[in-house]
Amino acid sequence: MAFLMKSMLSNQVKNLGLGGGGEENKEESTPSDPAAAAGMTREEYEEYQKQMVEEKMERDAAFAQKKAERACLRVHLREKYRLPKSELDENQIQMAGDDVGLPEDLQKMVAEDQVEEEDKDSILGQLQSIQNMDMDTIKEKAQATFMEMKQAAEQKCCVM
Repeated sequence: MAFLMKSMLSNQVKNLGLGGGGEENKEESTPSDPAAAAGMTREEYEEYQKQMVEEKMERDAAFAQKKAERACLRVHLREKYRLPKSELDENQIQMAGDDVGLPEDLQKMVAEDQVEEEDKDSILGQLQSIQNMDMDTIKEKAQATFMEMKQAAEQKCCVM
């Protein structure tokens, strides 16, 4: 309670001008010109601000380019795995312009993946994968499938 009374009374006294003079002196001592506050002439300060704006624009452009490259990669992966398209990715690519593509490292990886998938899809790739399989497990799977089909047929047919 004492704290509350003290804070209320001190605020009222400061408003009257009896105790708040120290803060006003601080505000008056700081220069109003930002160039003087930075210790530069007006021309130097303007040049500095111009450089800052240019650097920010370059950073923003590089960031937009990276975002567009990532969006391009996501679009490529969505096409590859037949996933639904994203409007956000397409918008980011359009905002960056026509010069967006996959980085060279990613292009090499994509090309290698496509070659591997084509090899797996070919008949020779299928034959190689069959050679790597264990014949006993294939035999067991075939027998299990045959037994399941036989049981299903016996349940449906009264003659068997």
